[in-house]
Order: sequence, then structure tokens, then C-alpha cells
Amino acid sequence: MTAMWASMSILMKILWGITLTASLIFIVQTVMTFIGADTGGMDSIDGDLSGDLPDSTLEDPSDLGHTGMNLYTFRNLINFLLGFGWTAIILNSRIKSTFLLVLIAILVGVGLVVAVMYLFKWLNSMQQTGTINLYKAAIDCQGSVYIPIPGHREGEGKVQVTINDSVREYNALTDGEALKTGVQIRIVEVINANTVLVEPMETIII
Repeated sequence: MTAMWASMSILMKILWGITLTASLIFIVQTVMTFIGADTGGMDSIDGDLSGDLPDSTLEDPSDLGHTGMNLYTFRNLINFLLGFGWTAIILNSRIKSTFLLVLIAILVGVGLVVAVMYLFKWLNSMQQTGTINLYKAAIDCQGSVYIPIPGHREGEGKVQVTINDSVREYNALTDGEALKTGVQIRIVEVINANTVLVEPMETIII
């Protein structure tokens, strides 16, 4: 192994270093994505470079600007380096022209970035079609108070409501008196992606 490394050109040593580093970062990103962990600094770089909006449960049409098609992200850089590095390493012994080798590696790197971007765009569109448009679906839906709600919009509680046959939990405000845990409510207005305005259901006296 040492002899093989010593026999490599400076270009190949640099390529191996870049490619192995990019591969390691890619593996870490993939594992953390699947387990839902915070990627820390990597995600902050993504946000700074691409201007991505934070994910939200809101499916209002005005909030669907994030399509996964942002070019200047840390993840895309890693994808490019993966395609570029491994292509150059694999084809190094077959292509004698350094210029041609680098050109092909660049094209493969760019192609991989584009392919991944369109894959995320497709996944994002699939997610949107399978989620709830809160503004359209929530009004008049019924549920119960989960965490007490202070009266007169003086604070937030939580409610559990059934929307499209699915039980969901939202922060909640009320214009009237405070609502205790277990009180039956209905949604009268959507404040934002995570907060709704509710009122107690009328009690029917028999």
C-alpha cells in the first residue's frame, strides 16, 4: 500500500485525498439524514449558500418555494467531488490525456449534481401531494384540548384535531375564556403553519 502510494503522481494523490474525504462526508450526511439527526454546520452552510427555507408542515401554495433545485449548497459540492474524483481515479489508467481526463470527470461531477437535484425535486413534489393543505382542510375540523389554552389570546395551548381522518397536534389560541384539557373544540381560523384559532363546541343540553 505504501509503495503504491509512493508511486502515484501528485495529481493522483490529491484526487485520492479529495475523493476519500468527500466520500466520508457523503456517508456521514446520508446516515444522519436517514436517522433524522441534526447535521449541524453542514446544514448551516446549505442555508447560507442556497437561501433554503425551513421545512414546514404548512402546505399553503405561497410556502412551496423550496423545490430542492438550489445549486450552491455544501451537499452539491460533495456530490460534485464524488463524481469528479471517482471518475478521474477509475479512468486514470485508461485515458492518457490529463486534459481529457479532467474534462470527463468534471462532466460526470456536474451530471451527478444535476441528477441528485432533480431527484430531490421529485421527492419534494411527492411529499407535497401527500400532505395536508392546512388552510383549506382545517377550518371547522373538531378535536379536543391537549394542553390548556389561556383565554383572550394571552398564550398558546395545544389541541389534537382530526383532519382528513388523521389526528394532528397544533398550537392553539382562543378569543374567549380559557379552555381546559379535554374540552371539545373546533378550528375557526388558521394563524400560521403550526398555530390555529379555536373555539369550544356548543354544549347540547337535552
